[in-house]
Amino acid sequence: MIKTVEFLENGIVRLIDQRLLPTEEVVVDCKNYLELAEAIKNMTVRGAPAIGVAAAGGVALGAREITTTDIGKFKAEFEKICDVIGGTRPTAVNLFWAVERMRGAVLGATGAGVEELKGRAANEAKKILAEDLLINETLGKNGADFIGDGETVLTHCNAGALATAGHFGTALGVIKAAFGTALGVIKAAHLQGKRISVFADETRPFLQGARLTAWELKKEGIDVTLITDNMAGYCMKKGLVQKIVVGADRIARNGDAANKIGTYSLSILAKAHGIPFYVAAPISTIDYNIPNGDHIPIEERDLREVTHVGNRQLAPDGIKIFNPAFDVTPNENIAAIITERGVATAPFEQSLDKLRR
Repeated sequence: MIKTVEFLENGIVRLIDQRLLPTEEVVVDCKNYLELAEAIKNMTVRGAPAIGVAAAGGVALGAREITTTDIGKFKAEFEKICDVIGGTRPTAVNLFWAVERMRGAVLGATGAGVEELKGRAANEAKKILAEDLLINETLGKNGADFIGDGETVLTHCNAGALATAGHFGTALGVIKAAFGTALGVIKAAHLQGKRISVFADETRPFLQGARLTAWELKKEGIDVTLITDNMAGYCMKKGLVQKIVVGADRIARNGDAANKIGTYSLSILAKAHGIPFYVAAPISTIDYNIPNGDHIPIEERDLREVTHVGNRQLAPDGIKIFNPAFDVTPNENIAAIITERGVATAPFEQSLDKLRR
């Protein structure tokens, strides 16, 4: 079973170390909120929904660490913890959604003492994790009908269980498959008995497709073929791909969607070849506060991710490097946005608004 994020009874947040997959399956125990913040920064945990769940756990960890019994001082310290967790990565809106939800659960409580507020923080984090498991199962089922029997789906980066809270038993039942967002759609179609094949882009420079997506699909028994990013257009031209499904880290109010770098290029190739291009993401990924993709902040990461693979250097010393981690796919290239509340199609501003509560 894949447990991407797990809250242990002693307050520890346990994460599977995604930097070491697929060759090593190792967990990291975060014992305080600073360790959790670093785990988000260094991509021990990654994927927008997973970052949100981990962030909630980090805020709860921080609340647990506060020693003062003075309610005013507690709230001031709690705000600092929220700011630290919220400052870890800029693009995935689920991070900020989770932090704000934790703020509301704790700071919105009136007449509560410090210990009660700590309990509220822990309970809200657990609720966010449990909801994520059910959200992604529902999302997958909502998108499964878009995948036909015998079709081959191309996906980019990792938007499977590793990008979410993972899967395991909950109070509401047992999830029998490791879903996720984009991979959740594929896995749900597979569970319906459809013969599904997948092309997984390797996803340079961090290789999430090669390391994580291929690993997940192999574990689930789904036929997967790994390709380099620059093979996608050739595969489309040869008629080897019928659908494209990707995740998202932030979706603007008009349906523009930020996802791992290279997604925008895929959407153009898909349009040129008449292949439907779907985005699968929970409602928490939609940022209703921004009108379009031009307002989405794009994270730039360590240049070493481009110049090295592991400890092996690929590029000459002193060369200039540009390493944006995400790009934005315009809504006109997207056939549908699949969420746990339903499916949005153009015009997206109206259809996404209908899914809002």
